[in-house]
Amino acid sequence: MTSPVSFDDVLLKLKEEEAFHMDTLFELIRQRSISAQNIGVEACADLLQSMMEDAGIDTQQLATEGFPVVYGEVIHPDNDLTILFYGHYDVQPPEPLELWDTDPFEPTIRNGKIYGRGTGDNKGQLIAHVLAVKALLDLHGRLPVNVKFLFEGEEEKGSIHLAPFAQAHQELLKADIAYTADGPMEGKDQPSVTLGNRGLLYIELNAQGAVRDNHSGNKGNIAPNPAMALINLIRTMVDESGNVLIEGFYDDILVPTDEEIEHIRSLPFDPVATAAVIGVDAIDLSAEAYYRKLSLSPTFNIAGFGSGYTGEGTKTIIPSQATVKIDMRLAADQHPEKIFQAILEHVERFESDCTIAVDYLGGVKPSRTPLHLDIVQKVIESVQLSHNKMPVVLPALGGTGPMYIFTDILGIPSLTIPYANVDEDNHAPNENMGVSEYLAGIKTTCAAILHLGEQI
Repeated sequence: MTSPVSFDDVLLKLKEEEAFHMDTLFELIRQRSISAQNIGVEACADLLQSMMEDAGIDTQQLATEGFPVVYGEVIHPDNDLTILFYGHYDVQPPEPLELWDTDPFEPTIRNGKIYGRGTGDNKGQLIAHVLAVKALLDLHGRLPVNVKFLFEGEEEKGSIHLAPFAQAHQELLKADIAYTADGPMEGKDQPSVTLGNRGLLYIELNAQGAVRDNHSGNKGNIAPNPAMALINLIRTMVDESGNVLIEGFYDDILVPTDEEIEHIRSLPFDPVATAAVIGVDAIDLSAEAYYRKLSLSPTFNIAGFGSGYTGEGTKTIIPSQATVKIDMRLAADQHPEKIFQAILEHVERFESDCTIAVDYLGGVKPSRTPLHLDIVQKVIESVQLSHNKMPVVLPALGGTGPMYIFTDILGIPSLTIPYANVDEDNHAPNENMGVSEYLAGIKTTCAAILHLGEQI
């Protein structure tokens, strides 16, 4: 590939291969790979390796302390630039099964969407890279850039073994940019590019009162109530407006630049459409406020609260135990371990007639890549070429991924380009990915490889 190629030839090739591309994704979805339940993950790694090898990619499985990494590469000595494609082949548990319209592991097309667990998160987006490389190799015999693939099997468990793996394989993973296709686009038919992601701290608070439940009349005002203790504790941690009151929580947040603020002010924002996606009546925010809250600010969220009797009818008790699960999305430069320590100190200072324990359930550092880098601008241009539409460029994804591994450990810029539709319902029943979005994702990866290789 010493001269520019015709992108029309690439599009024709992709059109001819659409049935094969659909069959490949369906086969991958049918293979269960539920990392949280240890169901089918190794078998899925074997299947993915086979698919990559069939695509002309040199592939191997590399051990971690958990499920294996599927690593692949296509290297040519004349190429100057290397793209590292990241994705994950594990999926969320499908429960509750009764809320699925069809079998979550038997992919089904309805109304232009492919339904099944893992369609958008992340098998449809992951395999798009593999199929793009196969199409280009079939057409031209080589690529204008080197490509590497890092596909893990534990993202849905917090990528718990990926950081030490990257530390031990820095030379193998050496690249100029990390490219991830994951998550939903910002809006309907609206391509997106994200420059980073928020981090995560997930904790559990457990309160213990009496050794058994007590009668709420006979022992009312006497026996301690752990549910009330946790409610009182949480109110000392966050106020009614969502401002976190834990000492030091906001200390390390990276202050947005004037360029970033000006950029988010210019982003398109449809509050009516956004409210519909969330499932609420209205959102009363400006574009700047919306994107500040979504990309540049941390959160404090109660993910679950359990205590006492919640069945039908009444049961008058003072519960003996209560549990609350809390997740915090962290803004750039916040560190989960440091904030966890601040939480421990905060709980220790809280006075209660119950015993309260704090458990660390997981943490991921945030990541941010500068907008002005030339290679970042080239990727943005490639997305525009693929969609014939300028993408929305977000300073950070609201969710969390292991992108700090690329920026902090490997020292390379990291971008996330979502290929899935905005209503993919990842992690929920009836997860889906639009047929057109899936096929467009393959085209977008082709465009990125060719444009970064200065072929289009």
